[in-house]
Amino acid sequence: MNRKQGGMTLTSFLMVLAVVGFALYVGMKLFPMYQEFYAVKTSMKALAREPGTSDPSRAQELFFKRMDMNYSDSVKRDNIKFDRIDGGVRMNVSYEVRRPLVGNLDIVGRFENSQDLTSHGE
Repeated sequence: MNRKQGGMTLTSFLMVLAVVGFALYVGMKLFPMYQEFYAVKTSMKALAREPGTSDPSRAQELFFKRMDMNYSDSVKRDNIKFDRIDGGVRMNVSYEVRRPLVGNLDIVGRFENSQDLTSHGE
């Protein structure tokens, strides 16, 4: 009866631990970026349901009030564009988020979303 133990060696365990740790570190950098984008999308959808947001200046003011409540600072006024459509405007938000990763490497996220804002809040 010759029994042999099976399992991971210390070296392979440390390598797996390093890969999982790096993946968690990158995830911790990415999560706030996507959480902020979700707040942008949610704010734009809520804005579309509000009546009277077909005026671009009012829509922009209400949008930034919502973004302030979400502690969002990546979206600037220059990142918002309005296009005229039938019955209102289309709000386009396009912005980029850059977060440091390791040394001189950054994680860059480019986010875009558009929402139709009509005069009757549909």
